[in-house]
Amino acid sequence: MLSAYIPIAIFVVVATGFALFTLVFSSLLHSEKYNKVKLEPYECGIEPSTDARDRYSIRYYLVAMLFVIFDVETVFMFPWAVIFDKLLLFGLIEMLVFIFILVVGYYYAWQKGALEWA
Repeated sequence: MLSAYIPIAIFVVVATGFALFTLVFSSLLHSEKYNKVKLEPYECGIEPSTDARDRYSIRYYLVAMLFVIFDVETVFMFPWAVIFDKLLLFGLIEMLVFIFILVVGYYYAWQKGALEWA
């Protein structure tokens, strides 16, 4: 019984050893010299024009939250699609109601101007 756990123990030891080895090895190789370029914030190669702690418009957060909400809700369609043949007409009607609720929410957000970027 105990011999069944030996491969798991070996895997844990190897994984931990690899993590420790790479941390120690990288700390031995890295350069201690810091310059102006290394201390700048990374912005996809673009020179930062303002402070990173500036205030952003609330519209940015609204659009991001709406995207997450609608994206997560549409993930619920995948399990339905997998067992669609077992649900028959009830599953189809249930998903149509779900999609209708999503479309009503999207239409409401669109009418309120939450999807405008300007």
